[in-house]
Amino acid sequence: MPILNKDMTLCISLAARPSNIGTRFHNYLYDLLDLNFVYKAFAPADLAQAIAGVRGLPIRGCAVSMPYKEDVMALVDRMDPSAQAIRSVNTIVNDDGVLTAYNTDYLAIARLLRDQHVPVSWSVLLQGSGGMAKAVAAALRDAGFSDVTIAARNEATGRALADLYDFNWRPNTGESTADLIINVTPLGMAGEHEDVLAFSETTLAAARTVFDVVALPSETPLITAARAAGKAVITGAEVIAIQAEEQFVLYTGVRPTPEQVRAASEFSRA
Repeated sequence: MPILNKDMTLCISLAARPSNIGTRFHNYLYDLLDLNFVYKAFAPADLAQAIAGVRGLPIRGCAVSMPYKEDVMALVDRMDPSAQAIRSVNTIVNDDGVLTAYNTDYLAIARLLRDQHVPVSWSVLLQGSGGMAKAVAAALRDAGFSDVTIAARNEATGRALADLYDFNWRPNTGESTADLIINVTPLGMAGEHEDVLAFSETTLAAARTVFDVVALPSETPLITAARAAGKAVITGAEVIAIQAEEQFVLYTGVRPTPEQVRAASEFSRA
């Protein structure tokens, strides 16, 4: 990484519980590609003040994680179609004080479902109704999945998300079963819920593919149990690598090679 200097471009991330994954990913590529950029993660004390800082400093790019993906919409100037369609933001780009919001989570989810060759005829149980759940639900709908159930304790957001895409809603997963189960909640995330299995053993046993969007740790209790049971898995580590790649391109205008992205992803978790 180059020595900090006045011409260096700053990019940041905002999350309630920030990690070093994105920081290491972006800074690795900045160094590899000889870009005069630096990336830093923050846990904002005040979201509105943080976004005002992005605009005023100016900070080139800002990644947005839970729980700010919806609240930040009121603080930007423009919504790219990728964010407007699902009313959720994970990336902000600052062009001379004009803040445009994007959602690269959607792109990552769509690519992973396609690359894993998950049949659209399969039944799906999606747990969660927040910003990332919106990206997952939209990707499922656009890929052609129709037998989808949204399980969410918040009836208002859960029903709204299900109704938007003509899916089903239920208040919890219970002992429900589906071919593809997807966790889009903090269950299993490092911290308060790190030892929690996001689905019941019955639900896990019946699934063919298990998808956990939690990225820290990459081997959540759900992913560990799914591997042990011989299930196909899609991890949050895969999601974060793809969405971070798209953020990197938006911030820098440079598209790294697949090999460079793979190396950055491995470095971010070393």
